[in-house]
Amino acid sequence: MVSEDMVRAALKNVIDPEIGLDIVNLGLVYRIDVVEEGAKVDIDMTLTTPACPAGPQILDQARREVMALADVYKNLEDVKINLVWTPFWNPSLMSEEARDELGFF
Repeated sequence: MVSEDMVRAALKNVIDPEIGLDIVNLGLVYRIDVVEEGAKVDIDMTLTTPACPAGPQILDQARREVMALADVYKNLEDVKINLVWTPFWNPSLMSEEARDELGFF
């Protein structure tokens, strides 16, 4: 069965092309909900800015990375990505690893 940890690991493959770091460590993923015994995944995430030119690419890649889990876990039927703006993203949401990489102290 697909788990939240598996989804989070899949989302670490999604790199923001402008920043060069994954969306999980950037703090863009706010919520992962695996429901119906792993058949559906519902994700709340944001972008670094509403005007992010890579936004559509990032959202599409996030969905594809999680749907790739269906190759192994056949019961995964649907992945829903919800783009949210609350709370608005800021650098304090990044992991310590991401802050170190980008030089935020």
